[in-house]
Amino acid sequence: MIERLARYIAQSPKLPGEVVEKTKHHVLDTLAAMVSGSKLLPGRKAISFARTLGGSRQASVVASGFVTTAENAALANGMLAHADETDDSHAPSLTHPGCGIVPAALAMAEREGQSGAAMLRAVALGYDIGCRLTMSLNAYEFREDGHSTHSFGPMFGAAVAAGSLLGLKERQVRHLLSYTAQQASGISCWMRDEEHIEKAFDFGGMPARNGVAAAAMVGHGFTGVEDAFSGERSFFVAYGREPKPEMLIDGLGERYEIMNTNIKRWSVGSPIQAPLDALSLLLPFEAADVEKVIIRVAHQGANTTNNRDMPDICMQHLCAVMILDGTVSFKSSHDEKRMKDSKVLALRKRMTLLGDDELTKAMPSRQGIVEVFLRGERKLRHHMQAVRGTAENPMTREEVDVKSYDLMAPVLGRDRARKLCDAIWNLDRLKDVRKLRPLLKEKR
Repeated sequence: MIERLARYIAQSPKLPGEVVEKTKHHVLDTLAAMVSGSKLLPGRKAISFARTLGGSRQASVVASGFVTTAENAALANGMLAHADETDDSHAPSLTHPGCGIVPAALAMAEREGQSGAAMLRAVALGYDIGCRLTMSLNAYEFREDGHSTHSFGPMFGAAVAAGSLLGLKERQVRHLLSYTAQQASGISCWMRDEEHIEKAFDFGGMPARNGVAAAAMVGHGFTGVEDAFSGERSFFVAYGREPKPEMLIDGLGERYEIMNTNIKRWSVGSPIQAPLDALSLLLPFEAADVEKVIIRVAHQGANTTNNRDMPDICMQHLCAVMILDGTVSFKSSHDEKRMKDSKVLALRKRMTLLGDDELTKAMPSRQGIVEVFLRGERKLRHHMQAVRGTAENPMTREEVDVKSYDLMAPVLGRDRARKLCDAIWNLDRLKDVRKLRPLLKEKR
């Protein structure tokens, strides 16, 4: 197995056209998450911390104008990318791949002066290996045992992406995977992080940094174990109840996991996407006519979004905002003052959030059912099965562009945000990724 895996990674094969296009969607979406995340608490902490580290000028910290080592930039940008709930997700592997993989690829591409085409290949490769990694461990069992799927998979994806941009040979890839296995870690107590700072590190910063570190060390000549995935005391002996290592190579070169990765239409937690989609389809109706709203999602989704203190992960709050405004913007989903608004609070009192057995069985599909009971015994109901932005109902290039531009324009300025969007849509034509640096700076 390791022979085929290492050979595939080292070859970094050419991507089909549709995969190149989808990869652009995820690179732009993740960059937009970094830019908007720079103004949130985890992002501000990440940028200020990176400034204390100094280091040689290899890669840029997004929306800061600061250039530091590739490892430091990957750490900061990874935290920016998951400073919020804006970034992408891969349901079968229970990971947010973009926030770990894209920052690692960007940092190493800048360090090495690589082309945009090479970066796109590296990102797609990272999604392929990272997503397969936690699937090979049975992601749901792995999470039940207390491990963080969100840290493990993206760390391997980040390492593979960075290693590809370094041009590591087959034997070096073996060592790369071993150094990554030694650093792989994460426990799912991140769910108790109330300020999202540690969560940003666990999901994005740590995987991106560790992946770049593994690639950089091996690229420098560090050697290691030839096969960390088999034999006694190996990775799959240490982790997983009944792991299936063969899943790491299943469909490689035929099934591209970035094609199965979701982009969020709304800048809110994943379990809230389906109810917001459902409400957007049921509207318009007057908030004053609402007698009660019943929202059903999977049990875990209900547990993690029920009356939370953070607006962007509070189900009842966001559904109330959707009814009142007719939509949910990045600004409205992060407006903490709005959580005390009398109209919002009045609507929240009429909402019931339930964990549903059948919707739990439907996982990894994050479905949702919304029932709205209106005056005059009117009832509206919608079962959202294929959320907008998922692999089953993907967003168009135009929709991704609108979302990304809206997230970036307040930070970068309209002109720079427009130019950055256009640059990513033409990334495969860019000869040196470092030419993106002027577009990644915050407006002054």
